[in-house]
Amino acid sequence: MSETVLKIENLTFGYENNRVLFKDFSLEVKRGEVVAIVGPSGVGKTTLFELVAGFLKPLKGRIRRGTFSQVFQDPYTSFHPSYSIVNQISDVADLSNLERIASKMSLDISLLDKMPHELSGGQLQRCSILRALLMKPSLLLADEPTSALDNIIQLEVMKTLLEFLDEIGILLITHDIDLARWCSDKIIDLGESGA
Repeated sequence: MSETVLKIENLTFGYENNRVLFKDFSLEVKRGEVVAIVGPSGVGKTTLFELVAGFLKPLKGRIRRGTFSQVFQDPYTSFHPSYSIVNQISDVADLSNLERIASKMSLDISLLDKMPHELSGGQLQRCSILRALLMKPSLLLADEPTSALDNIIQLEVMKTLLEFLDEIGILLITHDIDLARWCSDKIIDLGESGA
C-alpha cells in the first residue's frame, strides 16, 4: 500500500465570514499519484496550496503532509536574476543526486552554470523541477507548472515530472482539463464540488 504524503481532513477556510472557500473539504495524495485541482479563477486553487504549504491556517480541520517542495507557474520569477542556477539550487538542496536527476530529465548539466535569462522557458522550468526534486520531497506542489510554455515543451515538462512518481506524490493545479485528464489519477474540480 502506497504511503500517504498529503491528507486534508474536513478543511474549512475563508477570508471573510460570509465567503467560505472550503467547507469540510477532504483530500488525500499518495506516493506515486497525481491529483489535479481544476476550476475557474477565484475558486481557491492557489489558496489550497497556501494552506498545504502552511502559509495560511485553516479555520477548522487538519492538514498532514510529508516534506514538500514547489514548482511555480513562471520559472523566470522563481529564480533570482543575478545568480547562476547551480548556486540557487545549492542554497536549498543537496547536490549529491544532481547528475542522476538531470540525466533523467535530459537536462544538460552545463546549463546550470548559466544565469536564468540565458535559458529558454522550458530549460528554466526543468531547472525549477530539478531544484524541487533535489530537495527530496515526498510531496510536490505544482502550481500551473506548464502554463507559460508552448504545447510541445508542456508535454516534455509533465513527462519529466511523471518520471519521478516512484519517489513522490504530486498535487497539481491546472486550468488545462485535457492535461489533467492525461496525467492525473484523480481530478478535483473546485468549481463543481463547491468545496
